[in-house]
Amino acid sequence: MKQIVIKDILEKLNAKIICGNENLVLDNFCIDTRKLQQGDVFVGIKGEIIDGNTFYEDAFEKGAKICILDNKDVIKNKRNTIILTENTILFLQKLAEYKLSMTNIPLIGITGSVGKTTTKEMVASVLSKKYKVLKNEGNLNNAIGFPLTILRLKDEEIIVSEMGMNSLGEISVLSKIGKPDLAIITNVGTAHIGNLGSRENILKAKLEILDGLKKEGKLLINKDNDLLHQAYNKLKDKYNILTVGINSNCDYNATNIIEKDGHNTFLINNEKIVINILGKGFIYNSLIAYAVGDLYNVDSSSIKKALRSYSVSSGRGEILINKSGVKIVNDAYNANIDSMKLALRQFNSLPSKRKLICLADMLELGKFSKSIHEDLGKEVIKYNFDKIILVGDACKDTLSIILNKGYNKENVKWFKKAYDILPYLDEVLEKDDAILFKGSFGMNLLPIIDILKGK
Repeated sequence: MKQIVIKDILEKLNAKIICGNENLVLDNFCIDTRKLQQGDVFVGIKGEIIDGNTFYEDAFEKGAKICILDNKDVIKNKRNTIILTENTILFLQKLAEYKLSMTNIPLIGITGSVGKTTTKEMVASVLSKKYKVLKNEGNLNNAIGFPLTILRLKDEEIIVSEMGMNSLGEISVLSKIGKPDLAIITNVGTAHIGNLGSRENILKAKLEILDGLKKEGKLLINKDNDLLHQAYNKLKDKYNILTVGINSNCDYNATNIIEKDGHNTFLINNEKIVINILGKGFIYNSLIAYAVGDLYNVDSSSIKKALRSYSVSSGRGEILINKSGVKIVNDAYNANIDSMKLALRQFNSLPSKRKLICLADMLELGKFSKSIHEDLGKEVIKYNFDKIILVGDACKDTLSIILNKGYNKENVKWFKKAYDILPYLDEVLEKDDAILFKGSFGMNLLPIIDILKGK
């Protein structure tokens, strides 16, 4: 792929070189000096608390070849090569858009309230059977992470990236940068409802992925989702829409579903699929991955192999067994009510002597927090879990619902903070038990799981 040289983009990106060599190549971008490697391009980004521009000299000391800054006041020592721009985030976004304009590589954008990361990983796994795939790492799916993903492009043949958001307008920006050939919406739930106010507004935000869709591009949706089903009926004459589902009549349907011995077996359009993960949510992820593989001419045998070999990543439903013989289900990377309900349903089907659940607050729900945590309580009492552990102030509303429905108080415990549960876990956990951990990342369940893994 053609390299991007400083002098070729200065005017296009409304930037100027303060000092140094305008013939240097812009590649290997880094926004954190702690992770910077020799020869990287450091980009200083102003945060709410810390101004990354102030670390430019540290970046040079660690081997950065170029620093891109938007705060000229911090530049006390003009050394090496420094580029000054009005806004480094906009610079990254425009540079990513420019890089994509130099190639015809397809880009697949994925959004949705639940399952973006798993879907991305499954899609990438399927496509990697035929292509060299570039995918976003971790949760680098926002206004900074998305362009950084694109700027990693070297000799890959296809890009698969999540498009995340917290509010209206954010996915629109990403879509216009990426100009996807295929836009995927996994579902519309309640994640970020505290910011957006309603599921209808969440749908509106997710549909922004169409703002940059290429004219010949396609939209792939889960038609079983109520709001996406409604959107399909409104948009089907305007866009080329493909659908997946279990309950609806779709282009790709899963039928004959059997959950047994730790795996799901089902048919997709009469092709037998086996995945080594339980739960309906993973069937939807598989449907999308199968459809993408089919669209991009991956043979069915390779698609099935990719799906069967897929395993969940850390914090997203992985199952671990510690030294004491306790089965730990780590689904604590993040949480909203939809993923909570899904996790509970999947966990309930897991074979074990006893089933314990540890649920922590769902954050960023605003005025909806009380009603949603009460809804969680109503979901919990559908199952006969042996022990229920709740963590966080918001989960007091969950606790009230559970106790009001007559659950045995001896089997329900509430703790203010995650670390407070450790003595109780030491007391109650036994060999062959299974325990589910689920909550928002900020509730700090992951360190508890790390401690429990070693016991």
